[in-house]
Amino acid sequence: MYKGNPSLRRNGIWQMKNFNVNYLKNIVAPALIFSFITGSLTGAIIVFYRLAASGVIHLSESIYSMLGQKLYLIPIALAVLALLAYATCYAYKKAPNLKGGGIPTSIGILRGLISFKWLRNIIGVWAISLSTFLVGVPLGNEGPCVQMGTAIGRGTVRTLAKKNAAWDRYVMTGGACAGFTAATNAPISGIMFAIEEAHQRISPMILMVAFISVMFSTLAIRILCPLFGLQPDLFPGLEEKVKTLELSELWIAAVIGLVIGLAASAFLKYYKLMAKLVNGKLANVRLEVKVMLIFVLTLGFGLISYSFISTGHGLIEDLMTGGIAWYILIVILIFRATMMLAANITGITGGMFLPIIVLSAIISSLLGRIMITLGIISSEYYSVIIVLGIAACISGMMKCPLTAIVFSLEALFCTENILPVIVSAALAYFVTEVFNAKSINETVIERRTKEINAGKTPVVIDTFVTVKASTFAIGKQIRDIFWPCNLFVLSIKHSEKAGAVVDTNGDKTIREGDILHVRYSCYDEEEAKRELLAIVGQQELEENIVRVV
Repeated sequence: MYKGNPSLRRNGIWQMKNFNVNYLKNIVAPALIFSFITGSLTGAIIVFYRLAASGVIHLSESIYSMLGQKLYLIPIALAVLALLAYATCYAYKKAPNLKGGGIPTSIGILRGLISFKWLRNIIGVWAISLSTFLVGVPLGNEGPCVQMGTAIGRGTVRTLAKKNAAWDRYVMTGGACAGFTAATNAPISGIMFAIEEAHQRISPMILMVAFISVMFSTLAIRILCPLFGLQPDLFPGLEEKVKTLELSELWIAAVIGLVIGLAASAFLKYYKLMAKLVNGKLANVRLEVKVMLIFVLTLGFGLISYSFISTGHGLIEDLMTGGIAWYILIVILIFRATMMLAANITGITGGMFLPIIVLSAIISSLLGRIMITLGIISSEYYSVIIVLGIAACISGMMKCPLTAIVFSLEALFCTENILPVIVSAALAYFVTEVFNAKSINETVIERRTKEINAGKTPVVIDTFVTVKASTFAIGKQIRDIFWPCNLFVLSIKHSEKAGAVVDTNGDKTIREGDILHVRYSCYDEEEAKRELLAIVGQQELEENIVRVV
């Protein structure tokens, strides 16, 4: 125990108590309150959204069945598709961030790369994604769930805590995690989304908002889903069909991981080719024409079989029974892969998570049938091959192996196949790394940010800021703060009040009066400045524009 100057000891005790109070007031309490509201609202809203989406998908399937029997109604269907295409494109012009997959858009928002209006986003994503499901475009509902959760997070801060604007991206992160959880009933995977995909780092503040938001979102769906006859699980009843692999059978998981890794690498290359076609050779084609073309192709193949289109949830259930011929599966695979990518690149609202799972299930089904036909394995291994293929695909194509493993345990009921899941996920990830294939989400984010900032000239700004009293930054470490995008804290000079205080384990804790030397690049100086001052406090900045990029 320290036995030096009593006054210093008393001051140290007072500072500790004061710091604990500030920590509770500035970090714990806001995280708890904002995350509770965001998680609860997101869970409730997503339950109603899933209910609406389920009804629209069933309606869509009935309409396609009717059109197959009454072909004379097809001209009316084409007229409706033209109207929906026009309305969709009009909405995109008013709110460009409604376009494309919800998860990449949300990640871009959480990283500060994309701006949006939260209420318009909730309403727009809800309405346009339902029209996507009505048409039957092969996109999923988990992306819109994540994007609406992100918007709800922003709405919570903007509505209830205008003076706490620095909490914006933290609470949005919690909302995104809550949205993923509500869509899949996989709470730990929802938390992993924040760590492995959204921010690609771990910090106590990220964990706090993610944990609390996911907890209350899970409570909401567990309470509300039974009341409306919804099944919370993504694939209910799957646990009864998955065989447990023995140690001597791990080679099966290895084969699956290698095959899916190769398929994922090829798919990611195919995405780039499709992007060049849609944004290159078809760049001058009006958006309405592109959307209408996708709608018409969806209609044509949907009349052949509904398995070609829609989210694919029913298709996975059919694959588990092996009821679809292999040659039809190949056609479905090619069509769904092409249409999913074309729809995403064009900007049609809908998620890619479930459709990608469907593609991996088809490839795994084909692989399983080949191995069974050749007598390598027996038919009892068929379902576990599909499940391991899904895990491998999430790991390889989305480059998030930890999420793939956790998701397999939660949503695919692989608790008895932990080691095979790890083997397949690791090998798929390794293969995509060998081929230098980027994550599908990172590829989409990169393309979207280029589109958004096309024609703009970024600048690099160098300046000093002083941490004001009672501001968001106080008591937090530099790594825990969501600074404006592309901002780096080059140095930190503690104020004289701090004396010779040394942070534990080399942490860089920010205190009142600290002077931070920051450098950042941006396209919108005013927006970046607003974000920065929301963190450190309002003040006049002497900005030095280092260079134009």
